[in-house]
Amino acid sequence: MDGFLQKFFHNVYVRKHLAHENNYCKYDNQGLQLFTSSLYLAAIIASFLASKSCSKYGRKPTMQAASVFFMAGTVLCAGAVNLSMLIIGRILLGVGVGFANQAVPLFLSELAPAKIRGALNILFQLDVTIGIFIANIVNYFTSEIHPWGWRLSLGLAGVPASILCLGSFIIPETPSSLVERGMLEEGLKMLRKVRGVENVEAEFEEMKQASKMAQQVKHPYRMLMNRPSRPPLVIGMLMQVFQQFTGINAIMFYAPVLFQTVGFKNNASLLSAVITGVVNVVSTIISVLSVDRAGRRILLLSACFLMFIAQTTIGSLLYAYLKTTNSLHKGTAIVVVLLVCIFVMSFAWSWGPLGWLIPSETFPLETRTAGFAFAVSTNMLFTFLIAQAFLSMLCHMKAGIFFFFAAWIFIMGLFAMFLLPETKGVPIDEMNERVWKQHWYWKKFMADKDDAVHDDNFVV
Repeated sequence: MDGFLQKFFHNVYVRKHLAHENNYCKYDNQGLQLFTSSLYLAAIIASFLASKSCSKYGRKPTMQAASVFFMAGTVLCAGAVNLSMLIIGRILLGVGVGFANQAVPLFLSELAPAKIRGALNILFQLDVTIGIFIANIVNYFTSEIHPWGWRLSLGLAGVPASILCLGSFIIPETPSSLVERGMLEEGLKMLRKVRGVENVEAEFEEMKQASKMAQQVKHPYRMLMNRPSRPPLVIGMLMQVFQQFTGINAIMFYAPVLFQTVGFKNNASLLSAVITGVVNVVSTIISVLSVDRAGRRILLLSACFLMFIAQTTIGSLLYAYLKTTNSLHKGTAIVVVLLVCIFVMSFAWSWGPLGWLIPSETFPLETRTAGFAFAVSTNMLFTFLIAQAFLSMLCHMKAGIFFFFAAWIFIMGLFAMFLLPETKGVPIDEMNERVWKQHWYWKKFMADKDDAVHDDNFVV
């Protein structure tokens, strides 16, 4: 928004309105990128603090803490009078993201029965996509309010933050978390409540056994470096790296910028971003309905095929028709928007939700919060790197940036085909026996049941 750029990024504002601006470089500004990416830098550190909070205090209080950070960050961003205040607010939002992204997927995976765990967990990603869609709608309308529309846009983030705060007082704690913290009676009572039946002894015994093993582990982060912990750790971290190297956040963060680059005016570009938001929501619903039927791998592989075609075609069109100062022909620009929609659609039923689902369901209890913290922090690190670098990469690589992401998508397809096991329908505490020990490659990392790995700090 011009009012926002005028106040905090005047050089970008001037460059945006030059008569002969460079299509690829008009938003190339490290300060502007730092505003976007500072959130994710804060979330990297916060995810490890949130891991400790999840283990010591539970999933529910960690979500409550996230909502407090969200509300504080919103106040600072909406009331910012200088760039420092804006970025500090953004950092507080990042701490909220770190805490929420650590607690919510674990909460959902631990609460859900195995047969619908995938669908329930993906509701997290569905709500993220709904949030993106609503944010695009808000931006579309507040862009008409000069010069303070941007303050309203940032301030309205307090609404979902307040809902999270109120909701976190209503929801129950997970049975696994209660058992992990020695509250066995409460854990059994809660398990009966969430399952809706009295006969839950078998599942409760599994939880107690997993908790007993977890209590023997004094240093879960060190245990993650152990050979049997490598398969879920490597898979969890690579899922996050690949999720970001699809190029999705580059496209979603800067959709208005991208659409302005190919020739849409300001409002039209925001409207195009709203359209991609709708596609994002609808496609995530497809994932909710199909993940526990079709399985994880088929969704990932089909998406790789479509995303690869979309990225290479976008790159080819921009390389052929978009030079530094012209605009695309309207028909070509519409084709680019349609290709972006195909790309977003494919991502939203696959690497988006499954990037969170798979790491949340594959770690054993003794390393679950620590392992998921590594996954979350990896996601935030690479989100930060992409967000900080994308506008500069667009400026220097021009259309080549889309071929860069396409190459990564090809690698991801090979990874999903050969190294990613199927976890559909497998109970969360049986992953070692039924998934990792059965996989052609990962089984060599798994110690036999009778083998013991002793250490000064833990016993397995």
